[in-house]
Amino acid sequence: MPESEASQNPVTVARQQVEAVIPPEKRGPGWDRHWRELEAYAEAAMEGAVGDWTVNPSRD
Repeated sequence: MPESEASQNPVTVARQQVEAVIPPEKRGPGWDRHWRELEAYAEAAMEGAVGDWTVNPSRD
């Protein structure tokens, strides 16, 4: 994602704020994947993606 787009993505802004406080050695597995997924959801929503964005976790 280009820098200009990244600064407009509210999840990217939040990630930068959180990463300024949480040192890399305290970040758990899946940290980057988690943030990238959230950034993608926010980007799609900002681009006007339509549909049901409800997440229903499986109840295994």
